[in-house]
Amino acid sequence: MDAVFHILFPALILVLIWAGYAIVRRSNERQAAWRSGLTARARVVRAYVTVQVVNNIARRIQWHEYDFTTADRRAIRFKESGGPPSRAAGDEVVVHYTVQQPDKATASEPSPGKDAFGMIFGLVVIVVTIGILINVMVQYG
Repeated sequence: MDAVFHILFPALILVLIWAGYAIVRRSNERQAAWRSGLTARARVVRAYVTVQVVNNIARRIQWHEYDFTTADRRAIRFKESGGPPSRAAGDEVVVHYTVQQPDKATASEPSPGKDAFGMIFGLVVIVVTIGILINVMVQYG
């Protein structure tokens, strides 16, 4: 039982901290792409769905892979989760990107408020979960 409190819980806390970092990093990448004002026409190269099962509940995640050319003629390919399920291979969409990191582009429409809310909500859930884990570790460990 000591292994749960001394190994498993700290490992879960580290995973949650990494997840929080990933949420903030991707949100900042999207915000930067939207703020840059740079857009390009992209072609959907591939559209596919992955299924993630958590607690016997299947969650479908829509993925799209895009090709586009930057203003300075660099060919870029990137993958992004989300997007409409009706988007299929061969479709053309507008992508937003930055000069410094065009591979961190986004094909989602600019919605900074929605993006910020999702990031804050995710971070609150992570912080509360870490708090619960620490509380359990202190009380029972």
